[in-house]
Amino acid sequence: MSTVLPSRQAAAAPSILLVDDHAVVREGLASLLAISGQYGEIVHAADGDGAIAAAERARPDIVVIDLLMPGMPTAGAIRILRALLPAAQIVVLTSSQDRKAAFAALEAGAQSFLLKSMGGDEILDALARIAAGTPVIHPSVTAGMVDMLRTRGARQDPFHALTPRELDVLAELAKGASNLRIAASLDITERTVKAHVSSVLAKLGLHDRTEAVAFAWRHGLVTAADTD
Repeated sequence: MSTVLPSRQAAAAPSILLVDDHAVVREGLASLLAISGQYGEIVHAADGDGAIAAAERARPDIVVIDLLMPGMPTAGAIRILRALLPAAQIVVLTSSQDRKAAFAALEAGAQSFLLKSMGGDEILDALARIAAGTPVIHPSVTAGMVDMLRTRGARQDPFHALTPRELDVLAELAKGASNLRIAASLDITERTVKAHVSSVLAKLGLHDRTEAVAFAWRHGLVTAADTD
């Protein structure tokens, strides 16, 4: 069941929903926010289901939600909260280094990420900026996001395992060039071309040159314009 702490600030001040399965975290944050005098209604929820129910009732301006909670995944809760509260600022508060969960929360609609290890003044400063419409992502979370994007990009690129020279060889192969012609075009020996072709086949899990050509065309390495 949610609880409400009165604030010293006028009703026009932004309201906040605090979602965490640890009561001590919710109560500590609520006290910090109430003492600051900058916020209106402060509503608590212990999990995703409670957060959705509280959001429907209180319509908060800001949601501060824990990254990892039992029950409904945080990303799923955020997705529903985003649909319910399209104008709200959704802030993930975490002590976890779970990059996958953080990225899922970002994709679900979270705009800001803060750490539980931040000091009270840091959290208040960050929330003031967030209330003004400026997303805040802690640098350590940003670094994790960048790593996730790099990893995802590598997985999505069908040619990520190939070296630049192997990519050149595959492109020429896809255009219908023979080993001799590829060697002349790239200023390498035929023996080197054969070695590159063998490496390309092994890295891409292909059986022969025909499959390599089909793979290159299928994934857009070459187009009809390249063969004109």
